[in-house]
Amino acid sequence: MRAAVFKGADRPWAIETLPDPEPGVGEAVIKVGRCGICGTDLNMTSGNGYDFPCGSVLGHEFCGEVVALGQDTHSLKVGDIVTAMPAAGCGHCDMCRIGMQVMCATPTHYMGGFGEYMRIAERASVKLPSALSLLDGALVEPLAVGLHGVSLARLKPNARVLVLGGGTVGLTATFWARRLGAGRLVTASRSKRRESLVLAMGADAFVTLGEGEGERIAEALGGPPDYVFEAIGVVGALQQAVNLVKPNGEVISLGFCMAPDPVIPGIATFKQVKLTFSMAWTLEEFQTAVDLLDRGDVEARAMVSNTIPLEALPGMIETLRGPHNETKVQVDPWS
Repeated sequence: MRAAVFKGADRPWAIETLPDPEPGVGEAVIKVGRCGICGTDLNMTSGNGYDFPCGSVLGHEFCGEVVALGQDTHSLKVGDIVTAMPAAGCGHCDMCRIGMQVMCATPTHYMGGFGEYMRIAERASVKLPSALSLLDGALVEPLAVGLHGVSLARLKPNARVLVLGGGTVGLTATFWARRLGAGRLVTASRSKRRESLVLAMGADAFVTLGEGEGERIAEALGGPPDYVFEAIGVVGALQQAVNLVKPNGEVISLGFCMAPDPVIPGIATFKQVKLTFSMAWTLEEFQTAVDLLDRGDVEARAMVSNTIPLEALPGMIETLRGPHNETKVQVDPWS
C-alpha cells in the first residue's frame, strides 16, 4: 500500500510503498476513505521534543470501509463503513472504566489514516449510518474532541460562554457549546475570515482578538464570560483566558500547546479561576457525534476547506505550518 511517512522534523514527509496491514485479534483492516489533518500532526512532528517516531504513518481523523477481520471480531463485517478511536485500552484499568481508553495504562494506538489501509480495534469503532458520507466520518474525531471539552464544563443554564480560537477545535467547541446549554455564546479569533464559520457553528457573535478585546467580548456577551474555552494552543493563550474569564469562572483548555505556557498564579488565584485541561474523547462521545450528524446537524461539514490526494500531503503539511487559508483539510488516499 501507499502511505505518507514522517521522516523527521527537518525532512519532508515521503510517499512510500509499505506492506498491507493484517488484522490481529479483535481488529479489522479498513480501506481509508478520508483522513483529516490535525494540528497534532503538525505539533508532534516539529522537532519540539515530543515528536512521533521517525517512520510513523500518522492520521487519526479517519473513516473507511472494513475489508478484513481478525479473530474474535463480532460486531463488524466486511463492507461496513466505520470510524474509530485511534487508541484502544485494556478495558480493565481505572481510566478504561471511566471510558478514557486513550489514557489506559497499556493502550494500543491505531494511527495510519495517511495510508491506503490501516488497522483499527473493533472495540474502539463506530459504524456510520448510510446517510453519512466519508467526509462526515472523518469529522467525528474532531467533533468528539470538542464534545469532550464542553462536557467537562457542565455548563450552567444561561451561562455566558467564550470560545478563544476559530480553528477546528474552536469551531467544534462552539458547535457543542450551543447544543449543551450556553446562554450567550461568543467565539473570538484573530482571523476575521473565520466569522462566517463561527456563526454557522452556532455562535451569537464573533469578536476579532486584539486591542480592547476584553471590553468588546464583554459587550457582546452582556458581561464577562462564565466559561472560557481556550482553543488556540499557543504560548500566552492560557493567561489570556484567565484574564478574560469572570471571577470564580472556569477556563477549559483544549488548545494542546506543546511549549511551556506560563500562567500568573496570583491572578488566577485572586479571581479563583478553575482551570481544567481536556484530553481526547470517549467512545460514547464518538457515537454521540455520529448520531448528531445522522439526525441532520451537519454544520461541521462547512469546516472542510480542501480535500487532497495522498501525494499532496507532504506539501500541504508544510503549507499548514505557515500562514494559510485552510480550515480542515482532508486526505483522500485513493484520489
